[in-house]
Amino acid sequence: MNPAHLPFDTEAMLQGLRGWVECESPTWDTAAVERMLDLAARDMAILGATIERISGQHGFAGCVRARFPHPRQGEPGILIAGHMDTVHPVGTLAKLPWRRDGNRCHGPGICDMKGGNYLSLEAIRQLIKASVTTPLPVTVLFTPDEEVGTPSTRDIIEAEAKRNKYVLVPEPGRPDNGVVTGRYAIARFNLEATGRPSHAGARLGAGRSAIREMARQIVAIDAMTTEDCTFSVGIVHGGQWVNCVATTCTGEALSMAKRQADLDRGVERMLALSGTTDDVAFKVTRGVTRPVWEPDSGTMALYDKARGIAEQLGMSLPHGSAGGGSDGNFTGALGIPTLDGLGVRGADMHTLNEYIEIDSLAERGRLMAGLLATLA
Repeated sequence: MNPAHLPFDTEAMLQGLRGWVECESPTWDTAAVERMLDLAARDMAILGATIERISGQHGFAGCVRARFPHPRQGEPGILIAGHMDTVHPVGTLAKLPWRRDGNRCHGPGICDMKGGNYLSLEAIRQLIKASVTTPLPVTVLFTPDEEVGTPSTRDIIEAEAKRNKYVLVPEPGRPDNGVVTGRYAIARFNLEATGRPSHAGARLGAGRSAIREMARQIVAIDAMTTEDCTFSVGIVHGGQWVNCVATTCTGEALSMAKRQADLDRGVERMLALSGTTDDVAFKVTRGVTRPVWEPDSGTMALYDKARGIAEQLGMSLPHGSAGGGSDGNFTGALGIPTLDGLGVRGADMHTLNEYIEIDSLAERGRLMAGLLATLA
């Protein structure tokens, strides 16, 4: 089966993808994510998949697991793993509407990663229409919480990955049309400063501001960044009344490293910031962590197969490790052959200019179809 001969229709793919993109699904809006999962479940049911809904926990939406009919159903096969949550709040469509501009198409979450998820289902649809039976059974797992570190579904992803031979992750492709064969380690941290309250006017000197302490610590955390390990604070909340010296201030920080040992040292440095200075307490606790994923022989063999398919399609397919976590961190770290970055090409993810390159929908769809049709 030559995937170049599959009749992918870019216009039809855009029409289907638009419905997904315009179903806004920010991580923390459980009902919104469930609506998006409903859409995906319906599309996969139409393709003949057996749909399972897995209940959410910790306030997050659930998961959708779809198993497609196969003579070897139940044996280890291929897992396509993607997330349906985005960083864009409901209402973002007013500022970032669905819009085509030449070879670009804009919309919230279109690149990260609804475009990649959609082309994966289109690849399955094309194989079914061509009466191609994949050598291995195919399972699709869509999850609700990747954008906040996958705190509620890591165990589900890892358990499902262990039941399969390969994991394909349609996160956005690289700008050079590359794929991802490894990812850096990432740790998140919760920050809390506790001061001493007072009136901000009459007795300002009697108070100790938690906001001031948080600001001091943010500067110190940013200064810890090196080429081996980066640190940044991305969320801060503090105070309730402007006429009160703030008693509490909370925040969240993130650290990323290319090697696990570097991240481990970074974690130690962050935790060591906890303490009390001038009656102000500062506490750092560790949040969710993504382990470093370094490519092994299994992942590289999987990449070689993908590269061969790309050559058949007339495309180059470079590879490399990447920053920015994905659920491929988990499956790759388990030693399961994993290929990430199989989604659309695009740019400006997590911004109000997020877009995909339209021609990559069919190109990457054919690559995905070729992998599904040849992996054994």
